[in-house]
Amino acid sequence: MRDSSKKVGKHYVLVHGACGGAWCWYKVKPLLEAAGHLVTVLDMAASGVNLKKIHELQTLRDYSEPLIQLMASQPDDQKVILVGHSFGGLNLAMVMEMFPHKIEVSVFVSAFLPDTDHTPSYIFDKFVASMPENGQHYWLDTETKCLGHPEEALTTMSFGPKFLSKLCHLSPHEDVELAMTLKRSSSLFLHDISKPEAKLSKERYGSVRRVFVVCEEDQGISQDFQRWMIENDGVKEVKELRGSDHMPMFCMPKKLSDCLLEIAKN
Repeated sequence: MRDSSKKVGKHYVLVHGACGGAWCWYKVKPLLEAAGHLVTVLDMAASGVNLKKIHELQTLRDYSEPLIQLMASQPDDQKVILVGHSFGGLNLAMVMEMFPHKIEVSVFVSAFLPDTDHTPSYIFDKFVASMPENGQHYWLDTETKCLGHPEEALTTMSFGPKFLSKLCHLSPHEDVELAMTLKRSSSLFLHDISKPEAKLSKERYGSVRRVFVVCEEDQGISQDFQRWMIENDGVKEVKELRGSDHMPMFCMPKKLSDCLLEIAKN
């Protein structure tokens, strides 16, 4: 839902990561609005206050439906600035493939960044392989469940206090508590994004301007892996947030907002 009845400045659309919601942007949204821009924050399906339940979803498209509906409703002559955080990069990639002509720029904030040579699941295969012991201790107290038939099983996850503290290790304690209170179970939809038809095209996804924002102290997606994704996808525009953990919207909202304003200005 838009937050203003009249068109002003640019139109930012902010997309949260796994287990999050529109609430994640509560510090950044007013800063962008104060600079004269329109800001839409969305709950993906089964996230935030969205009424869907995670077991009702099977595909990334199901999960991305609120963003797809928003993009479908946008006039062709009014481009948006998409901003995706963490797993939100996959939501961005899907609508970039569907609506490339409606996007001015897509900004990946320490977000998973797929390429056009592989299916999106390739990024997660490489992510796990980059970790010591193939990520055996990475997830800490995250709870996982498998739902449905084995061949099409939906694996859900719910971040625990230790894992959230790792993601937010430089953020205010109050924001960690907020995240613990408002988080909902999510999924990476690996069974879906590994299918051949999930592959992205150079003609559509690849035609959209992409900017990556590196969070240098990120313990969720390491800086090394962020830079590997940048090189793997051939992103030319890179910004850096020094001293940021995985949640820059919590630990340095003003710097993140300034970064997004600079990207739009350029």
